[in-house]
Amino acid sequence: MFIERSPTTNPRKGCIEVICGSMFSGKTEELIRRLNRAKIANQKVEIFKPIIDQRYHATDVVSHNATTIRATPIKHAQNLLLLSEGIEVVGIDEAQFLDTSLVDVVQHLASNGTRVVLAGLDMDFAGKPFGIMPQLMAVAEFVTKVNAICMVCNDIATHSFRKTHDNSTVVVGESNIYEARCRYCFNEGMKNRPST
Repeated sequence: MFIERSPTTNPRKGCIEVICGSMFSGKTEELIRRLNRAKIANQKVEIFKPIIDQRYHATDVVSHNATTIRATPIKHAQNLLLLSEGIEVVGIDEAQFLDTSLVDVVQHLASNGTRVVLAGLDMDFAGKPFGIMPQLMAVAEFVTKVNAICMVCNDIATHSFRKTHDNSTVVVGESNIYEARCRYCFNEGMKNRPST
C-alpha cells in the first residue's frame, strides 16, 4: 500500500552502517569512499574520529594509502549529538576507541533520519571482540567485513597481530607495531607472546 507523505514529513530514513575488519584491511578507505560519494550527492556530511587517534594527523582521517578527509576529533560519543545537528551523513572512524554511549548515540541519530557510517576494528590484538564493535554490528542495518592480506603467508587476513609484547588493550600504532595475519599465522604468533 502506498502512503503519500505530507510536505512537512522528513522523507529521509536513517540507518547505521558498520565497516569492520583487521588492521590494513581498507576500513578507513571504504569509509572515506562512502562519505565522498555522499558529498558528491550534495548531502551534508560530517566526519568524526576519537581524539586518541593521532597517528597520521591531528584532525584528518587518513587511510594507510594516504587518502584523507577532514574530521573533527571528539573525546566522548555524546559530543556527536550536538556536533551533528542538521547533518545528513555522519562518518565515524576508529569507532572501537569511543565510549559505550556510542551505541545509544548512533541509534538516536539513525532514528532521527541520519545515515551513520562507522569504521572500526572488530577484534583486538588478542583476537577478542573489540570494545563496542559487537554492539554496533548488532544494531546496524548494514555490516561490511573487509579483509587484509596475511603478512606471513599471503592468505586472507582477519586478525591484527601485535608485534610487541605490550598487553594493553589499546595501543595506537601502525606497521611498526601491527601486522595483518590469517587465523593460522595469528595463532602461531600468539604462542610466543607472554600471557596477559
